[in-house]
Amino acid sequence: MSDSETVLSVLADGVLSLTLNRPDKLNSFNEEMHLALRAGFERAHKDADIRAVLLTGAGRGFSAGQDLGDRDPRKGTPDLGHTIETFYNPLLRLIRSLEKPVVCAVNGVAAGAGANIAFACDITLAARSARFIQAFAKIGLVPDSGGTWSLPRLIGEARAKALALTAEPLDAETAASWGLIWRAIDDDKLMDEAKALTVRLASGPTMGLGLTKRAIQAAATNSLDEQLDLERDLQREAGRSADYAEGVTAFLEKRKPEFKGR
Repeated sequence: MSDSETVLSVLADGVLSLTLNRPDKLNSFNEEMHLALRAGFERAHKDADIRAVLLTGAGRGFSAGQDLGDRDPRKGTPDLGHTIETFYNPLLRLIRSLEKPVVCAVNGVAAGAGANIAFACDITLAARSARFIQAFAKIGLVPDSGGTWSLPRLIGEARAKALALTAEPLDAETAASWGLIWRAIDDDKLMDEAKALTVRLASGPTMGLGLTKRAIQAAATNSLDEQLDLERDLQREAGRSADYAEGVTAFLEKRKPEFKGR
């Protein structure tokens, strides 16, 4: 368990499972939950025993985004830029820069920052009953948590604008068909599939998987020549790894490889 009960943290089979745990508030973010989730991803960066991360929510929803009760304008004008700079931006940077697979299992509504945090993960699965909502438009705000960056890259400008300006819910099947998430799964099978996938990734050549994540993320801003050079450099690094040696040796010896993530 983590020190804060707002995020449950369990490490098993190389997988750090992080569960948002304010189910009575649809796992909306308060400062305690922000700090606890950040601590979980900081631990994933530092702990070699953690080879993959699984993020999900407790109860009937993944996350409704920011707890608006903590940013009530009736109690004084809040500095929402400070909130983003202090809490959301560091979290998004930790998720994107973690050179280990991050799987997200969206078990219900994912609204506002909750949706955009899910989109920032490497592989996102969702229950068929899940809904993604860019709820910012309902209260006069701008999508944050990387939403204005990830949405147009994943689904194009037209769809990104429509989702952001209308705040209409998007069902999991459509999100999958549009390329916002990897797959929609029957509700009762979501966690079993998400856990099995994350354990499989954690037992794989996670050094190479991390380098792959870095390369794909860099492609959004690299030219072709820059990307080709990056592939060369990363492949050189991967080719010197113990995982590569083990993978090829196991193939030649016709046995299952035992990767160590280095």
